[in-house]
Amino acid sequence: MSAARSRRGPSSGPCETNNRLRSVLHRRAPADADWLAAHCESAMFEAGKVLSMAGEPHQHVYFPETAVASVISRMDDGSAVEVGTIGNEGMTGIAVLLGATASVYETIVQIPGAASRVPAAELQKGVDARPALRHLLNRYADAYLTQVAQTAACNRLHDIESRCARWLLMTHDRVDRAERFPLKQEFLAIMLGVRRAGVSIAASALQDSGLIQYSRGTIRVVDREGLESAACECYGTVRRHFDRLLL
Repeated sequence: MSAARSRRGPSSGPCETNNRLRSVLHRRAPADADWLAAHCESAMFEAGKVLSMAGEPHQHVYFPETAVASVISRMDDGSAVEVGTIGNEGMTGIAVLLGATASVYETIVQIPGAASRVPAAELQKGVDARPALRHLLNRYADAYLTQVAQTAACNRLHDIESRCARWLLMTHDRVDRAERFPLKQEFLAIMLGVRRAGVSIAASALQDSGLIQYSRGTIRVVDREGLESAACECYGTVRRHFDRLLL
């Protein structure tokens, strides 16, 4: 699959971006935000679009606007599990910030939508020359790694229904709490690291409780407050950490 369309340059201005990380940069360091915008290219992506392959050098770093991306670990037997999620709060490719040329994980689009991208080599030059940009992106990297660690703990300690509620809340936040968003059952199984039968059971339980409606690959959040009550503590832990670091 490929991007539906693209546009180079900051025609709408960095302050109008829907990406939280870029918005914070604009508020803290406008010149750095302008520099980043000048190197960005905007695009629309379909679900399933591969943004980076495991073991291959990063060509671009992506800043999602309405799209949501998953970082996937694939095993030799073909099984896969999500190890990280990235939406309009952040960016893909934090390995670039750490001086790595490639990741052992694959990054794909799970929720279709818009994103902006900057060549990885240009971003490396930018963070080397711009301390404010590096400082903010390092804070984001800390928040992202906290999410990854908390997800590992969550997958080991919490039941599938509360994990499903947590993941749906995270995605709901990243689509600006739109009433509905597309989500294939096979993707949700990878996100939760379970078989599709397990996804059906968890989604049915949340639906029977009147919290969501799930039909034909579309999720509708019916009771946001109830969904938060059904989720495990991990949702709040990660969200508060992001809020502290990206004020």
